[in-house]
Amino acid sequence: MDKIIRVLIVDDSAYIRKVVKKMLSRSPFIDVVGTAYDGEEALTMVEQLNPDVVTLDMVMPQMDGLTFLKKQMRRKPVRVLIVSITSESSERVLESLECGAIDFVQKPTALATDKIFEISDELIAKVKAVAQVPTTALWSGPTIPNLVPSFIGKPAGRKTVDIVVIGISTGGPQALRTIIPQLPADFPVPIAIVLHMPIGYTKMYAEKLNEISAIEVVEAREGEQLRPGLVMLAPAGKHLKLVRLDKKTVVAYLDMKPYTTLHRPSVDILFQSTAEVFQRRVLGIVMTGMGSDGKQGAAWIKSQGGFIFTEAEESCVVYGMPHVVDEAGLSDKSVPLDLMSQRILEMV
Repeated sequence: MDKIIRVLIVDDSAYIRKVVKKMLSRSPFIDVVGTAYDGEEALTMVEQLNPDVVTLDMVMPQMDGLTFLKKQMRRKPVRVLIVSITSESSERVLESLECGAIDFVQKPTALATDKIFEISDELIAKVKAVAQVPTTALWSGPTIPNLVPSFIGKPAGRKTVDIVVIGISTGGPQALRTIIPQLPADFPVPIAIVLHMPIGYTKMYAEKLNEISAIEVVEAREGEQLRPGLVMLAPAGKHLKLVRLDKKTVVAYLDMKPYTTLHRPSVDILFQSTAEVFQRRVLGIVMTGMGSDGKQGAAWIKSQGGFIFTEAEESCVVYGMPHVVDEAGLSDKSVPLDLMSQRILEMV
């Protein structure tokens, strides 16, 4: 990376503005070009400074983060990284992702303490990732899904796979809003998903996704049985593993272990347990996101004779996770986002 990333920090707390600037200044590739007290001031400063990335708090006086985002996206799309706390802003964060924000970092506290420095490495990494997103990939508003009324499958023959598992991260909330609502209510196999999200968001996100989908979407619960037409989203903070109880019954098992994974839940852990249970009758899909989570899991699925799809580079917000799977020669097919639901239906 040789281009300097110009960042505007938007937060009503003078302490947070100072600390975020200090954290970002650790990177020689990031230049904080300005700070704003609220959304109103941020609108003016974006126009004046033309930053590459805006870090945006949600809860602010005068004009909050969500209002700023909606107004700014109507004027000119800008790369936005939400930096906020869960308790006060969960719903607004999710709506912001629908309206164009690319990713978010969760503040560990709303207080003016040194605890905020815990997010330093994550903040720098995500600012760098967000800065690489093409402006053409920015959402200008909530997606309007096209519901598929019923399953249109092959008139004869057996389905190729018995389960679909998806691993996804940065850009994931938006991408899943494109895919899942396009699947019919009588979708013939279960789906399990790991989406990298901070604790406090996955249950609400599953509920919102369920509202706009014909297929049922839930946050996975311990011991919940997999069934056709059910989408299970791994809860933030716990690994989702699949366990077979008998010939017909597979259930969700939530576990804190292993502690050594970079993410919890981990795509690798879900994919490995799915491969062990369903063997060759698995379709694993690795989609937009930073890092390499999913590579080892994809190798497990392939070793059992299963199938791996990766999201095509042109539709990824961040072509990281799919890239490492592609590079390792583990992908059977590279699929752009707008064709992913169709390709899934072909496999089931």
